[in-house]
Order: sequence, then C-alpha cells, then structure tokens
Amino acid sequence: MTTVTDPRSESFRLSQLIYDTRYRSLTIQAVAMALIVLMLSWLVSNTVQNLQALGKDFDFGFLFERAGYDINQRLIEYDSNSTHGRAALVGILNTLLVAFLGCVTATVLGIFAGVLRLSKNWLVSRLMAVYVEGFRNVPLLLWIIAFFAIMTEAMPAPRAFRTGEAEMALFDTVAVTNRGVYIPAPVLHDGAGVLITVLLASLAGIWAFRRYARRLQDETGRILPVGWISLAILVLPNLVAYFLLGRPITLDYPELGGFNFKGGLHLRNSLIALWLALSVYTGAFIAEIVRAGILSVSKGQTEAAYALGLRPGRTMRLVILPQALRVIVPPLISQFLNLTKNSSLAIAVGYMDVRSTLGGITINQTGRELEGMLLLGGFYLAASLIISAVMNFYNASIKLKER
Repeated sequence: MTTVTDPRSESFRLSQLIYDTRYRSLTIQAVAMALIVLMLSWLVSNTVQNLQALGKDFDFGFLFERAGYDINQRLIEYDSNSTHGRAALVGILNTLLVAFLGCVTATVLGIFAGVLRLSKNWLVSRLMAVYVEGFRNVPLLLWIIAFFAIMTEAMPAPRAFRTGEAEMALFDTVAVTNRGVYIPAPVLHDGAGVLITVLLASLAGIWAFRRYARRLQDETGRILPVGWISLAILVLPNLVAYFLLGRPITLDYPELGGFNFKGGLHLRNSLIALWLALSVYTGAFIAEIVRAGILSVSKGQTEAAYALGLRPGRTMRLVILPQALRVIVPPLISQFLNLTKNSSLAIAVGYMDVRSTLGGITINQTGRELEGMLLLGGFYLAASLIISAVMNFYNASIKLKER
C-alpha cells in the first residue's frame, strides 16, 4: 500500500527577495520607495537649514498682509488695501477666465479648421493648411505680442469716434479701441434671480430632451429636429419670463464721455490679445487632431451612410464625428492642459493672471519665494487634474459599449 503525502513546504529565506520572481518586484518597489522618501526628507531638511541660515521661516501668513498694488483686470472687488490672498484669488480667476475662453474658442476653431482641411475644395483645404502650419510653427509668445501690437497700434483711439473717423459696431453697442473693447454690461434688477432660474431649467430641459432624442434614434432610427427644438426650449420660456417679470435684466451700453468710453464692460487689450493668441495657436494643433480622428474612420462608413441617403453634413455629425471622438478626445485633453499652462505667458502683455500676482508682485514684495512658488505650482496642478478628470469622464462616456 502506497501512502501519498503533501510535499514539504520550504521555509522563507532572505535570498528569495532577490532571486525569487515572486518577491523580486516587491523588493524593487520597496527599495525605490525608501530611496524616494530619503531624497525628499533630505530636500526638506536642506531647505529648512538654508532658510534658517538666511533668517527666514516657512510661513503662509503673508497672504493676510496688505498687498499695496492695483490690478487692472479683475472679476471681483479688489483695491490696493486688500490682502495678498485676495490678490492671488483675483489672479486665479483671471487665469481661469482666459483658460476657459481659450479652450472653448480653440475647440470651435480647431474642429472647423480640421474638417475644412479635408475638404475637396483645393483652395479651402490649402488655406486651412496655411493656417495650421503657420500658427503652430511660430512660438506662442510671438503671437501674443503680435496680437497685442495690433490691438494697441492698429485700432482707433477713442477720440476717433468723436470726430467720426471710427464708428461703433453692432448697432452702436460695441467699441473697439486701442485702449480695449467696450461691450454692453448686464445690470441685474428685482426678479433677475427668477429669470436665471428659468434659464437653468431651460438648459436642464435641453439636456433631457437631447438624451431622449438620442435614445429614440438608437431604438427606432427616428431622427428628431434636435437643433430647432433645443433653440425653442432655450428662447421661448426665457423670453416669456423676461417680459412677465418686467425686464429684470437690462444692458448698460458704453458711451463716449470725455477722453474715453464710459459704462459697459471694458475688456482690456491684454486680455483680448492673450485670448486670441492662445485660441488660434492651440486651435491649429486641435485641427490636426480632428483631421487625424476623422481619417481614422474607415471610408466605408461614409459610403454606407451615403448609400442610406444621409446628407454629407448629417453623415459627419451622426456617423463620422462620434467614432472620431474616441481618437480625438485623449490628445485634446493635453491641448487643454497646455493652453491653461501657457496662459502664464500673460505677463508679456501685462495681463494680471496668477503668475503675475502671486508668482510675481507678491513674491517680490514679501520675499516668500518658496511659499509663493509652492502655491503657484499647487494651483496649476489642481487645475490640470480637474481638467483631466472632467475630460476623462467625458471620454469614458463616449467609448464603445460592448454588449
């Protein structure tokens, strides 16, 4: 009779941490983590010693001290008696403003140029090729300075509107001058909050309707006029509420008074130049991304859509772009991140972003270089992570769904 016994398990030996493949990867990771921790601790210790040698400490109390400088472009109340923290917040909002405007404009321009570059019209495709190659192969800083020079040198002075040498645009509501662009500013009255609530409800209704239309199309193939219905949902309820509430929102139009325009909303040349330069520069890269995404879709998809009777515009919107988005969105995220970080070049034209306030004047006045740079880096890191998270969520929502 044969007795079967379990094999005797070997005892653990330290040599297995190196020679046994089951433990080697863990050993390497542990050693690498220990080295990183040692390096970081050495850097922190060395920084503290150097600060002590210079008679400094590590403190963020300077954020509550009086700033003592003015900021020409601001979205919230601020004056020279405000704190450095308030000045940093103004700079952050200015950075977010130009980044948002730039991302939206660059996306629209990039999609438009990318689609037109594939046009069968030779002239149109060549013009888009000149735009793409011309803008993306010239440093962004040069475009910022060029647009700023155009705004300050080529635009008319305010006195030209008094003498009749220049005229306001859009039914005398917008003035483009060498001191900036003046546009109507909204003025809120009683009932404005209700009207804004109606607007938000309309936007929610549009989102719900578009989801319903997309689901109906997937299930039955029936295509609803989404554009016209969405426009009606947006306009009609708000128009009725606007007049029923007694016009709770009015416009303050810019008027020429003295040596400059008064009233309205003043967009400074530095903001306009930075916005346009970031948009057209990044839009050239986005155009190539869109073109590559469209070319990644098989031509058989287009031919099949034409065979079903779909028009070219609807084929592009319903067949080509939804498939191309899976290729377009990942590199598009990088372009949004680049645009946000490239906005730090605003200091070249005097636009007071967070780089100019917190990372510039505040550091020079307080001498808190380390704290200021850490806060500045933390802001850009947080902004980049938020943009990446939002775009990755959108990318996950459009990916192929397997049955």
